Amino acid sequence: MADRDLPRKAAARTARLAALPLGYAGRTAIGLGKRLGGASAETVLTDIQQRTAEQLFRTLGELKGGAMKFGQALSVLEAALPEEIAGPYREQLTRLQDAAPPMPTQTVRDQIAKSLGPDWQTQVVWLDGGPTAAASIGQVHKARWHDDRDVAVKVQYPGAGEALKSDLRQLARLGRTVAPLVPGVDIKPLVEEMQARAVDELDYELEAEAQHAFAEAFRGDPDIVIPDVVAQGPEVLVTEWLESPASLASIIREGTQEERDHYGELFVRFLFDGPRRTGMLHADPHPGNFRILPRDDGSPGRLGILDFGAVARLGPGGLPRAMGSLIRIAALEDRDALLEGLREEGFVKDRIRLDPDLLLDYLSPFVEPTKVERFRFTREWMRTQFQRINNPREPTYTIAMKLNLPPSYLLIHRTWLGGIGVLSQLEAEAPFHAILTDYLPGFASA
Repeated sequence: MADRDLPRKAAARTARLAALPLGYAGRTAIGLGKRLGGASAETVLTDIQQRTAEQLFRTLGELKGGAMKFGQALSVLEAALPEEIAGPYREQLTRLQDAAPPMPTQTVRDQIAKSLGPDWQTQVVWLDGGPTAAASIGQVHKARWHDDRDVAVKVQYPGAGEALKSDLRQLARLGRTVAPLVPGVDIKPLVEEMQARAVDELDYELEAEAQHAFAEAFRGDPDIVIPDVVAQGPEVLVTEWLESPASLASIIREGTQEERDHYGELFVRFLFDGPRRTGMLHADPHPGNFRILPRDDGSPGRLGILDFGAVARLGPGGLPRAMGSLIRIAALEDRDALLEGLREEGFVKDRIRLDPDLLLDYLSPFVEPTKVERFRFTREWMRTQFQRINNPREPTYTIAMKLNLPPSYLLIHRTWLGGIGVLSQLEAEAPFHAILTDYLPGFASA
């Protein structure tokens, strides 16, 4: 594969990523010159943000690998950014939720032969020359299996593992200089968490096991559809074909309020019901992984779920019972019981002293949606919460410095935040309290 399709040389990828903050600095200097020349501050700021967004997310998308995964993670948090920042970024961010540039057809065929063997064409009797989807470490082609079933063939990019790890190392080093490009987002922990699960995402055997478990658990569900695994090799995953005209990103862009509410509710139900049924949490909630499946009778559609590379393996029972109990205790505003429970679960270490009132206030974004029968998630609500807990002038700011996140909650926490981000992008209203009552252990009986 040519370097233009997936730049793999460490020096080339590093140079592209390192150029991002330099480009931002250069545009800021040009903007200062325009201000001295009489241009309005608003015009200059909008121009800088638009150009920055285009460079940042075009580069992340073209590099694929860890660069694109980083961009997709940012896209889920778009709703938390101030509108003057999010506005120019939004179009570029949402592009990363659906696609990336494809790799050449011959490279695809070589990868399939490498994983499924030289006689792969006796199994895959037809393969579409162009991809139906392309993402950070692989792309998907529609194909026909030897038993005449339509299938999806997910093919990992050559050198994807090296590129993924290299990009994340470089982004970790560039954390401080990349930060001004996405103000308000704490880059370091985001990249560290992505580094911790990078190896799992490259392992198609683990992904196949997880997807098959979810497909079995949701087989026959009237609203949730998960394609089962057909075959798997080191760098190729073949699954049942899921016919879908669009992803959840299309509902974010142009859906009706009825569609936003309907698919938002299915999205939440899957995130909480999946762990209960499988003992695993689908931990990559960006909208491109959730497909819209219209029904023939015109009634509200079903939701298809793809990409099980990022999965938190929780074990029997799914999500921790303490999690549901603590959320319910916080909703009941039992401050002392909340602090004691957080300390027992490892969120507050023994010698740390916290103001129970500030603690309750800090946790309100996780609790507020559970306190009413139906809650409307909006960009404005998420933005307000995000700015409040990240503002050094707010009393709750110090709480974050004192809380500890136990390792067992890392992916749960990231998925929860990502899920709230998607719901806020959808501006969906959902019966959050009822869903947690039905599917989150400990919530109903706290």
